[in-house]
Amino acid sequence: MKFLNSKQKREIQKGIEETYGIPEIPYLLIEAGKQRLRAFSGNLTREEILELSKIANIEVIGMYLISQKDDDLRLNFDALPLFKSQITKRILEINKDQLALWMRGYDLDIKCERGIVVLKYQDELVGIGKSNTEKIFNYLPKERKLKTPLPSSQS
Repeated sequence: MKFLNSKQKREIQKGIEETYGIPEIPYLLIEAGKQRLRAFSGNLTREEILELSKIANIEVIGMYLISQKDDDLRLNFDALPLFKSQITKRILEINKDQLALWMRGYDLDIKCERGIVVLKYQDELVGIGKSNTEKIFNYLPKERKLKTPLPSSQS
């Protein structure tokens, strides 16, 4: 567990704003594991958390927020609702048939700008993928994918 200093947090904040349009991350950011950032919004200070870790085994604190891979800052699936009202960039509307495919783990054959894409169905943010301009690769966590067959209109 390593706390990001203010310079590191500013760099992350800049990348998040450029990618998603999110103006501010008002949380304490913690590096946890390989290229993963967690966000803590509790009342404990950095110093209090470190003091507590001396007497108790703290393996995880905060919510898994961002992964840093391939020079991309990818918001975690569970962080989408947290920033729903602040995400203004790289949003791609999908239809019902595309949603059915996406929720089952399929990549989508949609042409769009290269890079991270936030998928939206009606008023809900339903996932994050990465586009190579020809296809959007599905980053939906395995445990969140639907296991039911596609509706017959999808075949």
